[in-house]
Amino acid sequence: MDEIIKIENLKKSFGSLTVLDGVSLSIGRGEIFGVIGLSGAGKSTLIRCINRLEKPDGGRIVVDGQDLALLSPSELQRARRKMGMIFQQFNLLSQRTVLKNVRFPLELEGISRESANARARELLELVGLSDKENAYPALLSGGQQQRVAIARALATNPQVLLCDEATSALDQRTTRQILDLLQSINRRFNITIVIITHEMRVIETVCGRVAIIHESRIAEEGAVAELFKQPKTAAARELILPAANPLSAPLSNSCVRLVFDGTQTERPIVSEMVLCCGAPVNILFADTKQIEGRTFGQLLLQLPDDPQAQAAAKNYLVQNEIHFIEEVAV
Repeated sequence: MDEIIKIENLKKSFGSLTVLDGVSLSIGRGEIFGVIGLSGAGKSTLIRCINRLEKPDGGRIVVDGQDLALLSPSELQRARRKMGMIFQQFNLLSQRTVLKNVRFPLELEGISRESANARARELLELVGLSDKENAYPALLSGGQQQRVAIARALATNPQVLLCDEATSALDQRTTRQILDLLQSINRRFNITIVIITHEMRVIETVCGRVAIIHESRIAEEGAVAELFKQPKTAAARELILPAANPLSAPLSNSCVRLVFDGTQTERPIVSEMVLCCGAPVNILFADTKQIEGRTFGQLLLQLPDDPQAQAAAKNYLVQNEIHFIEEVAV
């Protein structure tokens, strides 16, 4: 992997509160990488440390071969230009028009107004807002404001785009549109995108790899598809399989969760398993989703009471290489 961001043993505290405790990550050039965690897990602090909006207490962050801690103020400023950032609340300048918001980073660099306007209009066309250049942020919808923020973040031709809960303030339809836009930008310009979120659907939609941060540490990291099929930690299971226990009453029966990656869609697996174990099973929950263009699904089954029937059902799954997770019903 051509690495563009390397984080080693990152530590950050605010007073007696430890927010990041030995976080290490490697992010490849041109990938869309997700960091997911519950509120307070440390994910937003992590992304702010990457561009030095927050100064780490320990560890290393290397971006495009440069250790940020070793840079002079002027060198750090140049390094930051390679990292655009978009926020949950858009952070647009309310007294400036859309065009002036997008060209603002270029003004800070001393680019001529003519050149800055040309670049801003090019980016507004990219995000589908060419007709809004003279509008003010208050007149735009949330999705339109986030598109302006994306255009502004791209103004200096960054190599990395950092997204801190960029879709959390948007409805589901608008979220999908913004994610489609980010994916298009990634493919067109090979910009590395790091997405911080608490929503698994965001990760599933656009990310190839994900790190799960839990209680200030990385609990698990890997390809999104693989983590969905087989989460190894309790933190991963809570985020990736949020319906792992949709049951309202205790059950004595064994429950198994079947996980499909789109390769077994032609087979009547449940029917075959029922014939194999000689007893009916109860379907408690079913769900499908798209990950990296493939259909993944999960099916929560309550197996028969009889231990021999349970064993026969599980043996059928093993012999037919159908991935399953044993669940504890509560």
